[in-house]
Amino acid sequence: MPRYAMKIEYDGAPFSGWQRQKDVPSVQGAIESALAKLEPRDHTIAAAGRTDAGVHGLAQVAHCDMDKVWDPFRLSEALNFHLKPAPVSIVACAPVTDEWHARFSAVERRYLFRLVCRRAPLVLETGKVWQIGHVLDGDAMQAGADRLLGRHDFTTFRSSICQADSPLRTLDELRVEPIARQDGAQEFHFHVRARSFLHNQVRSFVGTLERVGAGAWTPDDVETALKSCDRAACGPVCPPQGLYLAGVGYPDDPFV
Repeated sequence: MPRYAMKIEYDGAPFSGWQRQKDVPSVQGAIESALAKLEPRDHTIAAAGRTDAGVHGLAQVAHCDMDKVWDPFRLSEALNFHLKPAPVSIVACAPVTDEWHARFSAVERRYLFRLVCRRAPLVLETGKVWQIGHVLDGDAMQAGADRLLGRHDFTTFRSSICQADSPLRTLDELRVEPIARQDGAQEFHFHVRARSFLHNQVRSFVGTLERVGAGAWTPDDVETALKSCDRAACGPVCPPQGLYLAGVGYPDDPFV
């Protein structure tokens, strides 16, 4: 069966997450339903990572197995037609080998988190950022983020329902970038990169670093919380709507 890699963009707001679930909308379910319009049967696709309810995708990657050979452009166009009106788009499609796997072939995942500091309600970005009403110290947040880089036991920043076998992970990047805005408000982008992540790890990072930026924590407090290996020592877990799966890395990028 010919296998195809798909790069996928989606608005996570109307979905209960990536993973197909009974009686609730999911991104996986929407794509599999579109595939069934092209080749009528049950389809099961595999993704590089499962995003939670409300989390968005800028460049999620999944693969599908088809019965016949498709031109990649025609396959993406046909899927996008049948995905309407769901806020899901196949932005690229490429043939891959039978051994290639969207999840197991990946060597890194990249996430983006958007945080906006503004008192007035956000109208055009509702559901796309985490909005808070106070200013933050970006340099302090970066100092706290630096304490998390490297290989650690990240039990503190792991959801209590995380199903990973081990809390050990290597964090390759956690960069806090200030973004200029026309409305004069503060915006920060948190760029996070690792081979793999624990459940709620990125949202736990950002919620904790927000406390540092607000002056409630110090960067040293972040290190203390990390070393405690205690979930109770974590700062607040921030909401999902500012989080985006921004990219997936492979040894040989199928979309190049």
